[in-house]
Amino acid sequence: MNVLSPQPTLLNPPYATGDMADLLVLMARLRQDCPWDIKQTNKSLIPYAIEEVYELVEAIQQDYADGHKDDEDVKSELGDVLLQIVFHTQIYAEQGRFGLNDVIQSLQEKLIRRHPHVFDKQNLPDEEAVKKRWDEIKAEENAKKQARGKFVSKLDKVKTGSALMQAQALQKYAGKLGFDWDDIADAVDKLEEEIAELKEILPNKSQSNRLKLTEAHKAEVEKELGDCMFGLVNIARKLDIDAEKAALTCTHKFRSRFAYIERELAKNDKTPEMASLEEMDRLWEQAKSFEK
Repeated sequence: MNVLSPQPTLLNPPYATGDMADLLVLMARLRQDCPWDIKQTNKSLIPYAIEEVYELVEAIQQDYADGHKDDEDVKSELGDVLLQIVFHTQIYAEQGRFGLNDVIQSLQEKLIRRHPHVFDKQNLPDEEAVKKRWDEIKAEENAKKQARGKFVSKLDKVKTGSALMQAQALQKYAGKLGFDWDDIADAVDKLEEEIAELKEILPNKSQSNRLKLTEAHKAEVEKELGDCMFGLVNIARKLDIDAEKAALTCTHKFRSRFAYIERELAKNDKTPEMASLEEMDRLWEQAKSFEK
């Protein structure tokens, strides 16, 4: 493993070459000279990695939805995702753990291992047979993890994703294993229990405008909020409703209504910052009336 191999000097000023080696040199330089890049850790970069993947998804969806193709937008978002891979790998390389070549080799090995029907000419006649063999190979990989001393849970079969997607998938799989309520009323009762617990630790009305939460209190509130969200997802699952889609629908609705407020205020040369809450609330209700 050659983690920190000698690299060519970065041109000054640098320019875009389209070469991976030059990108790695550029990233190393940023880690040396940019105050923001220097202080980042693999953990601090997690929110950015998630954000960039969502922005890529949005760009691809927009590319399909529009009548014209926007290569620049999709290329830019793909580049942002690639930056996250290079950034994370650079930090691990600085720790002497592994470099980008190791990441690429690991990916190549996985692709070859999981496609025996392509490279070993195994007779897998259809997609169902490919999927079955894929699952068998993943089971073999899990067995190797266990041999290394890593515990493998049945829930490891559930892919990671957004918090809502992951919560719903975990609940569904746990339900198949018998860990579930029979009646939706039980799930509703559990949600109400979680909401009651949240209310107990929230600042009261007289405190809310002047109380700054301590880090310990904030962590407690975060935990109870998470329990409430998990309870909502459980109800969605039992009704066969996609919790992620429900949340995205709500988000889209909020964007649309707020944009209506901005457009209406602009007719009077005003911005949201210049308007009262009462005025914006009135426009919000108007926006609702136009929805189908």
